[in-house]
Amino acid sequence: MTATALLDQLIIEGIDQLDHPGIVFRGPAHDRRAALTAGPDVWEIVARLQELEGGEEQRISLLAAESDLHPRLIRIALDYAAEHPDEIRERIDRNRGAIERSQRTAQQREALLA
Repeated sequence: MTATALLDQLIIEGIDQLDHPGIVFRGPAHDRRAALTAGPDVWEIVARLQELEGGEEQRISLLAAESDLHPRLIRIALDYAAEHPDEIRERIDRNRGAIERSQRTAQQREALLA
């Protein structure tokens, strides 16, 4: 990564952090991801909210109860995701793809040993 590209990335992340207090960025320079300051990645929160039933506030309440995340933090993550939907969808899709590949591999190993 060039110094200019790194500087551009840090500026964008800094602006996002100013716009969304409570959001930080983790990971190596080539694969950064948004996360709550003291919590999970934003894409993880959104993926779990998608799995839950009900309206937005009901899902937030359910996730808060099961995770001990304060509803305010979940809303911060959701607001960030709403402004960066492509980034979050790509992370969710990448993770789901990895899970599916892992499940297929496990089934193939099991079939080999049957």
